[in-house]
Amino acid sequence: MSVRRMAALCLIAITLSGCGSEPTAAVPAPASPAAVITPAPAPTLTIVDPWVKTTKEGMTAAFGTLVNDTDADVVVVSGASPLSPKIELHEVVDDDGKMIMRPKEGGFTIPARGSHQLQPGGDHIMLMGVTEEVKPGAQIEFTLTLKDGGTVTFTAVGKDFAGGKEDYQPGMDMGES
Repeated sequence: MSVRRMAALCLIAITLSGCGSEPTAAVPAPASPAAVITPAPAPTLTIVDPWVKTTKEGMTAAFGTLVNDTDADVVVVSGASPLSPKIELHEVVDDDGKMIMRPKEGGFTIPARGSHQLQPGGDHIMLMGVTEEVKPGAQIEFTLTLKDGGTVTFTAVGKDFAGGKEDYQPGMDMGES
């Protein structure tokens, strides 16, 4: 038998043996659209060091630093928490030499690639009619709603705080007439 004929027969034998046997290496099937894993989008807004002033009852406030890592301004328009039936975004402003607390019109705007400080004596998240005592170390859940309809959730920790003359109790001047 010639070398060419033998090579041809070997090639035919190899081809035919591959038709009926199991493949030696698994070839992955194309992924269906439901199986495609895409990374979660980066959050539009985060909050650094969130905390809530401890209180036995009445009102309290949440603080921290809102951080925007996007290329567009982000606006927080409202908030919610299981701790309080009513939450408002507040600011403290000078009104004819008197510092008053009032709802922040338009919410909190966090500039693109910037931050916005929530602090005693300044902008803060106001919780009214809290439903349980906030003790040091308590874990308080929050959801902030953004102007674009998105939401951001976070957990704030209860902390004792005695500065700034904030008592966040009913009857305090909140700029309401």
